[in-house]
Amino acid sequence: MGINLFLRGVRLERDRIETPGYPFSLPIFEGFDELTMTKSVTFLVGENGSGKSTLVEGMAIAAGFNPEGGATTFRFETEATHSPLFEALRPIRGAYRPKDGFFLRAETAYQLSSYVDEIARTSPDPERFYASYGGRSLHEQSHGEAFLSLMLHRFRDGGLYILDEPEAALSPMRQLTMLARMHELVQSGSQFIIATHSPILMSYPDADILQVETGLRPTTFDELEHVRVMRDFLAAPERMQRILFE
Repeated sequence: MGINLFLRGVRLERDRIETPGYPFSLPIFEGFDELTMTKSVTFLVGENGSGKSTLVEGMAIAAGFNPEGGATTFRFETEATHSPLFEALRPIRGAYRPKDGFFLRAETAYQLSSYVDEIARTSPDPERFYASYGGRSLHEQSHGEAFLSLMLHRFRDGGLYILDEPEAALSPMRQLTMLARMHELVQSGSQFIIATHSPILMSYPDADILQVETGLRPTTFDELEHVRVMRDFLAAPERMQRILFE
């Protein structure tokens, strides 16, 4: 029996590109026509500046999420810094609609937290509303606590969750907690699309891992440079330091 994915991929329709240049000039979009997803968890992995966050952002907006993050019902904007990529991306949707969804990105977490507080102020029952965010304002929690609160309390069964570098706020132990929570949600029918540098998160079993370079290349956990570098460093940190400091 196949997996029922809410978002099965995105197609780049080049005839809808109105202004050539960034981000379409990034190597990732050379020969890029379509991204197909086949697993409940898809990782986009690449170096800084490779375009993985840009692609995740475009996918999220094309799927109906607010550019600065949140649920599909969130509508706030502090600064329109998102790229026009979403205008040329057509989502390939599955047969079923998600019951829930959230777009979480590290760089706009502060703005997201402020918007959540705005909603709480107009809620007839703020205490009940905040229960989905760890019982209190996200601003009253550390950056890492706030991210984890969303995973543990706001994310629900049968949802579509698009995350951009969620490990930025999380310690290794909290990344393990996130991994366990992600598995619970996958088991209950959720789908994750994640741009990440974290070998801990990338270790999720039976996930699609796409290396972002010139286009997208399917790869495996053991083949990832992130994983090889981390293993080599932890196996012999002094040797690696000697090489780096010479």
